[in-house]
Amino acid sequence: MLAAALGAGLPRLQVAPLAYADLVSPPRLRLLLERHGLWARRRLGQNFLVDANVVARIVAASGVGPGDAVFEVGPGLGVVTRPLAERAARVVALELDQRLFPALEETLAGLGNVQVVQGDILRADLRTILGAGPWKVVANLPYYVTTPALARLLEHDDLFGRMTLMVQREVADRLAAEPGGREYGALSVFVQSRRQVSRAFTVSPTSFYPAPKVESAVVVLDPLPAPVVPAGCEADFEVGVRAAFGQRRKRLGNALALALGVASGGVDEALTQAGIDPGLRAEALSVAQYVAVASVVRRLREEAAA
Repeated sequence: MLAAALGAGLPRLQVAPLAYADLVSPPRLRLLLERHGLWARRRLGQNFLVDANVVARIVAASGVGPGDAVFEVGPGLGVVTRPLAERAARVVALELDQRLFPALEETLAGLGNVQVVQGDILRADLRTILGAGPWKVVANLPYYVTTPALARLLEHDDLFGRMTLMVQREVADRLAAEPGGREYGALSVFVQSRRQVSRAFTVSPTSFYPAPKVESAVVVLDPLPAPVVPAGCEADFEVGVRAAFGQRRKRLGNALALALGVASGGVDEALTQAGIDPGLRAEALSVAQYVAVASVVRRLREEAAA
């Protein structure tokens, strides 16, 4: 299955499975890269994981086991792909950099349940690639596309169970932030309205080759028991959150009035009736309160259109 997914025209390698120790040893990894004429591309945010302990902790956090289907984003050289495939029923790995495919064929040799697909997480047709869910997601998201990549995954939320993501530590702080904290923002609210977020552990730059200049962290996003935002209110929820955090130094009532183009007095009255203090700033409201704000936004938009 792996070879078939690598695309026509690429050479078939007759190789034995690469020793796993070669993938988590920087000197041996460098030899693998040199053998295939590869190097880490900075513009793609490529930093290859070379820490066996971190790999084991990622796999444990993912909860992958027999019978599971896994969607891996950014397999790199397969250091996490192999232990996932050894535990799961099936792994589909989406890799943007086609230069890595011959090396992946070597590192994943002997595994019949892995399919490597060339594609960009921001543009790939995930429903065509994956079919029906549920899939567990394991992803090492390049720092420069973390937010849009996460948004893309959440757009297809019905396909995915647990998501185990390696992100920049500052992004992990924002994802897990609670109301009132400095890191709490629109990203926190949007993600927490769809997922239960927990930080698993931090990862040192020395766990990568080449070492990035920032720390990373692994976060786990589990499905919520029930939707927080009522069906049909998603657009109003987004308007409210973006209005509040777009003018986060303003009181909530003024920020909403500016975004909706209505008088602040009417906004304050509607917020008060919904049990929301119009004098609060964006970072003070919980996700549940933003759901209440969405109902206010809907009411005000309907009144303005009447």
